Amino acid sequence: MQEFLKNYLGLSPDLQYKIIVSVIVIIVILIIQRLLKKLFIHRIVDLKVRYQWQKISLYLAVFLIIIFLLNVWLKLFGSMGTFLGLLSAGIAIALKDPLVNMVSWAFILIRQPFKVGDRIQIGKVAGDIIDIRLFQFSIMEIGNWVDAEQSTGRIIHIPNGIVFTEPQANYNAEFQYIWNEIPVLVTFESDWKKAKKILADIVNHHGILLSTEAEKQIKEAAKRFLIFYNKLTPIVYTSVKDSGVMLTMRYMCDPRERRSIEEKIWEDILNKFAECDDIDFAYPTQRFYNNSTEGKKDLQPDKK
Repeated sequence: MQEFLKNYLGLSPDLQYKIIVSVIVIIVILIIQRLLKKLFIHRIVDLKVRYQWQKISLYLAVFLIIIFLLNVWLKLFGSMGTFLGLLSAGIAIALKDPLVNMVSWAFILIRQPFKVGDRIQIGKVAGDIIDIRLFQFSIMEIGNWVDAEQSTGRIIHIPNGIVFTEPQANYNAEFQYIWNEIPVLVTFESDWKKAKKILADIVNHHGILLSTEAEKQIKEAAKRFLIFYNKLTPIVYTSVKDSGVMLTMRYMCDPRERRSIEEKIWEDILNKFAECDDIDFAYPTQRFYNNSTEGKKDLQPDKK
């Protein structure tokens, strides 16, 4: 090749050296990239992860070729230390996301902000953790278009690095119960005190045993976190709205049983209120007046 470059193209020895080295560098790097794909990347089962690593290997190969060619042709790097430093920086930039995901994976295993089986919300996504891997974790989605935070049936794969950028809410860590509220609106004409007593009996029936267990867990959680709850038993709060008296039941429940318990409470409410003639549900209404029958004066000005 060197004889061909010298005899037929008339190139100088220095230029011949640069061309030969450039060709060798390109061939060697591409061969290494192909070997990595065949030996490691093609064995990855997850198609999304395999595609991601194929792209990373290609970008890294192109980056290394450019760095080596710039050094051969333009002598941009005065020493091997400078070259290796820039090369390391380039590799770190190219592999930034995978490296962050790996560090986050170690953080998840050591610090355990969540673990398999926990129900969490991270960013705008909520669900049950079903798998934690080196680069991503998977959740079974809840909520979204489904009411009462029940499963949608979709599995969402989330990069591990999100734990460093998004807040996480864990439904189960240390303390496995959450507060839930059910508002009940009755008319102003209703016997709201009687209604409040009925609601208190119902919510205590479904929540009193749960609160006893929750109190034990809070005492354990308080050993690690600054948690203070003065009242754990169910309670009914009273407030006034435009359409009537709002009675809000507040109680603790298991996140996964939230909908079933709420259903039982509402069925009891409907049955009990149906037995009372002096309690009615309130709802937004409009009232229209007829001036001729209700004695209202004509608001139109007299015409003379």
